[in-house]
Amino acid sequence: MRLFFSAVILMATSWGAQACPDYQLWGNERHELSGSQLYTPQRFNVTAGGQYNLENCGLRAHNWTGPMPGYVIGKPDFSITINGIKGYQLEFRVESQCDSTLLINTAGTNWYFDDDDNGNADPKIRLTRPGGNGIYDIWIGTFDGSQCNAQLIVETF
Repeated sequence: MRLFFSAVILMATSWGAQACPDYQLWGNERHELSGSQLYTPQRFNVTAGGQYNLENCGLRAHNWTGPMPGYVIGKPDFSITINGIKGYQLEFRVESQCDSTLLINTAGTNWYFDDDDNGNADPKIRLTRPGGNGIYDIWIGTFDGSQCNAQLIVETF
């Protein structure tokens, strides 16, 4: 009986771990770029949206208060390794055909979120002092759980 309950608890824990963004997983796409390369905006196509409601994940973003609205997939859409970022501002923005959201886990493992700062119901996050070289994991979600075509634009200033 004890073995059965242990198996149920283990399965529930495993399912729960899959229900929120996990920056320890590699993104569906992986790229390696430098701060100077990003001085020319880089565009990446993606399908925005996912099945996991961010409001249920308990994540805390540095630039957002309260629950984060939106639905994303579990592993990042993109894992972008960025080197030579010192002295640059780093911007991530989305252009989409729906009400999209943007979630980022920086190289310093800090969470950032946005819903509409790029206008037209699209998100934008500008890191004025990026945490440094390393992997930036990015999720492109949607406000209501639907899916749509979108583009992630990454640029330095």
